[in-house]
Amino acid sequence: MLDEALRGELVAAPAVGTGRAPGHHGEILQGVFRDSLGQPCRGLVTLPISGLGTRAEFRPEPGAAPESLSVVPADRVKARRAALLTLDLLRSVSILQGFGSRVCGGRLRLNGDLPVGLGMGSSTSDIIAAVRAVADSFGVRLPANTVAALAVRAEQASDPLMLDDRALLFAQREGRVLEVLGNALPPLVVLGCLTGAGRPVNTLDLPTVDTSRISAFERLRRRLRRAVDTADTALLGEVSTESAQLNQQLLPKEELPVLTEIARTSGAVGIQVAHSGNVAGVLFDPAAADLPHRLERCGKALARDGIAVTRVFRTSAARSGRDQLDV
Repeated sequence: MLDEALRGELVAAPAVGTGRAPGHHGEILQGVFRDSLGQPCRGLVTLPISGLGTRAEFRPEPGAAPESLSVVPADRVKARRAALLTLDLLRSVSILQGFGSRVCGGRLRLNGDLPVGLGMGSSTSDIIAAVRAVADSFGVRLPANTVAALAVRAEQASDPLMLDDRALLFAQREGRVLEVLGNALPPLVVLGCLTGAGRPVNTLDLPTVDTSRISAFERLRRRLRRAVDTADTALLGEVSTESAQLNQQLLPKEELPVLTEIARTSGAVGIQVAHSGNVAGVLFDPAAADLPHRLERCGKALARDGIAVTRVFRTSAARSGRDQLDV
């Protein structure tokens, strides 16, 4: 039943709804893995980043047809598609509950601070915030697996931004968790930077992952599972670096050899990249001796090689209060 996908009852008079969603800083690991049935499945493990994301507000217009929904900025067509899919779901449930067609269209406004096209999940963040705002307007909280399904329908793939900060191997094309690797990634300090001069990347134009490399990706999966289980930051850095190197076949980054060498000489544990964008990061152990000097040395070396530094941030091992997916 459709109403099993909802938490809460549809309200008789919709009000202004709000929704939020975070972004991420690219991936620690991405490739092709075996699912529980042994079938090849594309999956990824994102690197969470706090403080960046999308805020959405939906103002319903009672009596307006759902398809009359407008969105600001007008170019957020994926978010609009997701909002329409959400309204369609709510309308179906409304009819089943005997309330007729009280679900209406309205005006969706998005505000965010995620750069577009860099591989930081900006479109997924827009979509999830939009879905949550529309559902909130009608007094409904959608569980994460429903949000994930709507996101995949809206943009063909989705980052796991509707979930908490557990270390998850997520099937981005199917909107499902392949494995909960552990409670959280080992703690990191990340010096963020840009490859490719920060040019946007159209993810749908990228070639597909070579399934013949599945054994290499499964080996990295096992190593990452061990890194999470033992809170081994160094091992995490090794996995992330190798995943970035494997991704050179799909989205080559000419700066990768330089980035890897700077990480080594700066005392970092490794690097990470957006596998479908141009954001990247040098990974440091927060417990490393003389960490501020290591970061300073790394930043200066990146600047000398023309690689723009964007931010320094810490990951958090604490669980957030976002939705959780039953797996």
